[in-house]
Amino acid sequence: MSSAAYVDLHGKQALVTGGARGLGAAICRRLAAAGASVLVADVRRDLAKELCEDLMAQGLQARYVELDVCDPGAVADVFRDLDEAGRAVDVLVNNAAVDVSKSAEHLSAQEVTRVVTTNLLGPMYLCLEGYRRMVARGGGHIVNILSTASNRTWTEAGPYSASKSGLRAFTHTLFKEAQRDCLGIGVTGIIAGGMETAFILERFPDADVSMLQSPDVVADTVLYALSAPSGSVVGELVVVPRREPSWP
Repeated sequence: MSSAAYVDLHGKQALVTGGARGLGAAICRRLAAAGASVLVADVRRDLAKELCEDLMAQGLQARYVELDVCDPGAVADVFRDLDEAGRAVDVLVNNAAVDVSKSAEHLSAQEVTRVVTTNLLGPMYLCLEGYRRMVARGGGHIVNILSTASNRTWTEAGPYSASKSGLRAFTHTLFKEAQRDCLGIGVTGIIAGGMETAFILERFPDADVSMLQSPDVVADTVLYALSAPSGSVVGELVVVPRREPSWP
């Protein structure tokens, strides 16, 4: 797909969590190529700085902010700093996620807390800060990256599936509230199937990559969601490899 065909984001600022690598980096590259000034929010300082330097070397706009989405105070501080700098977030992409592939028998409370806080509470913290500002300005777009696990689960996926199912429900609620509060705000959930990224390959090094899709394809769906004309909104998209075993 060609990102240029979708949307012109010149003059817009996008914030992407988990933006330093994998799907997050692919999304940052697509948004920057479409003209957006991209704020790469991640805990991986070196990778994020490297991505920003690469984008800027291409004449694109990118900055890095160190952010742990599990910390609501840190999330609030990022938005407060942006307010003070006069840099409103026009596009918020909640992409950061973690997983612990263990059965319930072997999971620890700390592992469950980390997965649910990162994957569900973190995006909610960012939505709380971003949404009210978008309402005040009269527009914006929130994209929450979901998973096939938000619709169907499998063994060793309890916390991950629970967190993504919860995020899907929250996304649907936010969609309905935007219809009431501000028709200029778009809310989209993207249900993505398996991707050839470190998120999968680090945990499953023997995974059959022929069963996975490129993160660039999923990144393109973000731009597609942003391309809907005024008066329409893409509420939810499903993009999976043709041989995805966990869908439908």
